[in-house]
Amino acid sequence: MVAEDVGEPAEDATEAAFAAWRERREHEGVRVDVTDLYAMVAASRGVDVLDLPLEERRALAARAMPVVWPGYEKLGTNGPAGPVVLVEDDGRWGERFEAWRDRLATALGPTARRIEHVGSTSIGGIHAKPLLDLLVTVPDLPDEASYVPACEHVGLELFSRDNEHRFLVDAEPAPLTVHLHVCETGSPFERDHLLFRDYLRANSDERDRYAEMKTAAAARWNEDRMGYTYAKSDLILDLLDRAEGWAAATGWTVAGA
Repeated sequence: MVAEDVGEPAEDATEAAFAAWRERREHEGVRVDVTDLYAMVAASRGVDVLDLPLEERRALAARAMPVVWPGYEKLGTNGPAGPVVLVEDDGRWGERFEAWRDRLATALGPTARRIEHVGSTSIGGIHAKPLLDLLVTVPDLPDEASYVPACEHVGLELFSRDNEHRFLVDAEPAPLTVHLHVCETGSPFERDHLLFRDYLRANSDERDRYAEMKTAAAARWNEDRMGYTYAKSDLILDLLDRAEGWAAATGWTVAGA
C-alpha cells in the first residue's frame, strides 16, 4: 500500500509532463524534441535528466515517436542498441556505400529514383557511428510492395514507418551495419538530407561545429541512443537554416545534389 501511495503521484507527474511536452511541441514546433520530454519529466521529480533510469527514458522516447513522427508505427525488432560509439573514417565507408548502392539498384530497378549516401559517414572528416545511412527515393512511398520485398531480398527488414519515410535495417540475426531511409521523390525529407550533407561537405567550419556537437552528445548520452540523436536537433536545424541561404547563393538544387 505504501508503494502505491508513492508510485501514483510520480505516475501522475509523468503524465502531466508528457501532456505539457506534447502541447509545447504543437505550439513551438520541431525544436521541442525528445530530450525536452526527458527534461520535463526529470524536472517534475526535481532530479537531473540523467538520473532518470535508462529504461524509463527509452519508454518515454518510444511514446514520443508518434508525436515526433506523425503516423509512426514500429514493426521490426533489430533496432539500435548498446552504447553510442563514434569512430574515425577508416577509408572504407565510401566503398561500403558503393557496394550497397549496386546491390539496391539491382534489387529495386527503376523504382529507386535515386540512391544516396547521407548522414555523418557521407560527409568525411568527422567521427561517426560505424553505420551507413542510405537514402532511397521512390515515386510512391505508401506503395510498400514496390520496394520493401526487394529490400528484404538483400537482407534488410522494415523497422518502422511514418508519414514521411520508411526505415529499414539489417534483418535479424545480422548485426546492424545499415540504416536505409526510403522517402518520396521531391519530398522535404529528401531535400533536407541531401542539403545537409552537401552543405557540410562544402563548409569546413560548419562541419567542425557539427563534429564537436556529436562528440559532446556522445559523451553525455553514451548509453541513450535516442538522447544522443535528439541532443543534436537544435544544431541540425540551425545548420539547415544556414544551408538554405547557402543553397540560394550557390544555386544548389536537389536535382544537382
